[in-house]
Amino acid sequence: MVIQKTMGWETSHLHLFKIGPDEYGDPNPEWPEVQDHRKVRLYQAAQDIGQFVYIYDMGDGWQHEVLVERAYSDKTFTGAPTCLAGERACPPEDCGGIGGYTELLETLRDRLHPEHRRMKQWMGGPFDPEAFDLAETNRLLWFLASRKARIIEVEEAIKRKQKPYLH
Repeated sequence: MVIQKTMGWETSHLHLFKIGPDEYGDPNPEWPEVQDHRKVRLYQAAQDIGQFVYIYDMGDGWQHEVLVERAYSDKTFTGAPTCLAGERACPPEDCGGIGGYTELLETLRDRLHPEHRRMKQWMGGPFDPEAFDLAETNRLLWFLASRKARIIEVEEAIKRKQKPYLH
């Protein structure tokens, strides 16, 4: 999923799209009102809305407002999604929601904090919570789109019973 990949998350938690009055996510018997997100394309669901809310990791409760400037069908769009703006680094996976993230940042800022070393190690290196790289985000979006296009190309060749051209 593009949003999770650009956030650096592993897609290991439940997620939900709130688009107008409708909710989309993974099929779950505990959520009968939630529609299967695999059966609808974003351009179909969000084209008249203009924005939606994306919720990731129900335990941590990360909510993101996504503004849709323009939506294309899969057949008419040959490029990649484009991020026009963003702010700050994505919180790391499994950091405990807003409270846990706040605590993590305080621990990383305070070199004398008893958990500083362990949390820095858990992060895998330096972390700048104010960092956001628009160009890098768009490079990742282009990579994901080209990878998807390549997968579609291979699938279509297989359907035609031809050998796909592998670069």
